Amino acid sequence: MNSWLTGRTTASARRATARERGGLNAIDIILALLVAAMVSIPIHGADALSAARDLYAAAEYEDALVLLNRMQAGDHAPDERRAIEQYRAYCLLALGRSADAEQAIAAVVSATPLYKPTGADASPRVRSAFSDVRRRVLPTIIQEKYAAAKMAFDRKNFPVAAAAFTEVVDAMADPDVADIVKQPPLSDLRVLATGFRDLSVTAAAPPPVPVRESLPAPPPAVLVKPAPAADVPSLRIFATSDTQVMPPVPIKQSLPPFPAQLPMANRGVLEVVINEDGLVETATMRESVNPRYDGQLVAAAKSWQYRPALLNGKPVKYRKMVQVDVKR
Repeated sequence: MNSWLTGRTTASARRATARERGGLNAIDIILALLVAAMVSIPIHGADALSAARDLYAAAEYEDALVLLNRMQAGDHAPDERRAIEQYRAYCLLALGRSADAEQAIAAVVSATPLYKPTGADASPRVRSAFSDVRRRVLPTIIQEKYAAAKMAFDRKNFPVAAAAFTEVVDAMADPDVADIVKQPPLSDLRVLATGFRDLSVTAAAPPPVPVRESLPAPPPAVLVKPAPAADVPSLRIFATSDTQVMPPVPIKQSLPPFPAQLPMANRGVLEVVINEDGLVETATMRESVNPRYDGQLVAAAKSWQYRPALLNGKPVKYRKMVQVDVKR
């Protein structure tokens, strides 16, 4: 690749010298044709990307762009595709083609929403262009990724759903969209994505590995009969994903008063596990309302009462997400 660049430079120098003499000789013409042929040879994979980076570093933006445009049509790994669009954006910005650069940046953000340019190649102008585009396209990308994550959840593909909802929550925590996610519809989406992420993680967790007894088996007379099949569901905690379960119905679910001396509260999410008697076994804050109020809320939740969730008419344990919207 270095020899190609050297040959290209040498040919250019020879042509310049020839022009000073008033014309091109036969050797100049042959070299020019060889260089043109080498430029037209397609280069693929990491070598082509490395060549494009070298051309960009040498301020050969037009040549780098030609090479990157050829690579677009190829079959590349996700990281390589992002790098191609990334350097296309760099070259287009350097050439003053802002509209085309924004399209390339949007392609990078669509493929990797959390990516931000860093390093020597990312000038303040490049970083500013990326931030502007991210603020514009991230809200739409977040909503699209939430819809895909919810579809995976509905299909009970919980590992995929957990990863997708995590990506949504992380994208909504990005500083570029900090102000936008505080407003509907993203403000509501954040609560839902966090709740579904937690449910997906719990549902995707592998069952505990059974422990094998190392002691000799006892005689048949003292064998303990296994629990009836009907009792097995009581060992499990059900959730909204278990559509065959009738959810618990609140009997007592009152919030403690929000202290007037505290600053404005956030909208929070509280997770409670309700047992077969309709009592709250555990209460955990998933989204904080206010650090000084959260403890009061958890303590109050442990006194809440419900009609228990039912599976085939039998009470079962149930994990419930409660959205907390405190009003003064």
